Amino acid sequence: MTRMEGDIVIKTGRSATKCSSCLWPKSADGTVLVPYTLSPDYNDNQLKVFTNAMHEYETLTCVRFIPRTTEKAFLNIVSSEGCESLVGRTGGGQKVGVQIGGCVGRGVIQHELNHALGFYHEHMRSDRDNYVNIMYQYISPMWRPDFKSTDTNNLGLEYDYGSVMHYGRYTFSNTSNQPSIVPKPDPNVPMGQRNGFSILDVSKINRLYQCNVCAHLLTDKNGILNSANYPSAYPNDASCVWLIRTTTKGITLDFNGFDVQYSPDCVSDYIKIYDGPSRTSPVLLDKTCGTGPIPRIVASTNQMLIEFVSDSRVTGVGFKATYSSAHCLYLKEIWMYLIPPKFGNVVPRHGNKFSTLDS
Repeated sequence: MTRMEGDIVIKTGRSATKCSSCLWPKSADGTVLVPYTLSPDYNDNQLKVFTNAMHEYETLTCVRFIPRTTEKAFLNIVSSEGCESLVGRTGGGQKVGVQIGGCVGRGVIQHELNHALGFYHEHMRSDRDNYVNIMYQYISPMWRPDFKSTDTNNLGLEYDYGSVMHYGRYTFSNTSNQPSIVPKPDPNVPMGQRNGFSILDVSKINRLYQCNVCAHLLTDKNGILNSANYPSAYPNDASCVWLIRTTTKGITLDFNGFDVQYSPDCVSDYIKIYDGPSRTSPVLLDKTCGTGPIPRIVASTNQMLIEFVSDSRVTGVGFKATYSSAHCLYLKEIWMYLIPPKFGNVVPRHGNKFSTLDS
């Protein structure tokens, strides 16, 4: 074994991203099942971080991390020294190191899991010289091989300075205030983050594993989302999600338009909103359909999931909404949503009960 990039461990001479047998196999239903075991050394809070990180895969891609039962190939996630992973599927119980006290964060976990799925660091891309300069004069000789470009499969997608797989500006620099990597042509472009997936990270996973999903990641502080074709009719047989993830708690969602086909108990077309990154998160707004205004929805975390489903029959115009990350509004206005409001012809699933908080 040879270690590369500080946290990548690969078999000598192997390029995982161009190795189809190094990918995790796809099930008949189109999902990619990746069995794993977790060390008993992690406490409950740390396990929640792992769950949160893995839920984003399930929400935004066709990859599913599942607890191992009898599978021969699986990820053995342990608290070893540092953060490390093999690249791609190697068979057997392959080690993924996520050290307690330094590596248990959503973005770091996703970084290591992405290695196991078959991804190198972004600055190793075969075309990286078009986008960054490597400042070897500020990198110690022992670390210079870690900045070598690799013959990668770039999936027809653009270079991503904001990838969870990108090194930071000063990684392995041996000189104070001197960068090891400089983006070009604009040297001031931010590089590398460990908050979690970038939008392109999600696209690359879905492209590599040929996932047929309708999923959108929204990471800006403020933004807009809407159903397909809005303000024209949305398509039949739709199943789409929008995951809002900001850097601060207290996401607010305001609907500017809402027209979703009505059916009893909203069994046909509906929108549903969760206080977190997955469909197992607490429900903020249960299945809702019809027309009319919807009161502001407020998340208690920095993640909110919006799910929209339509059947094969009648459609409506759909919806348009704006969101913002405003923690101050959450504390000031949360009391307003404890009393079920009147909301015209909009029909929540459970009669007249309307919930913006899971109490």
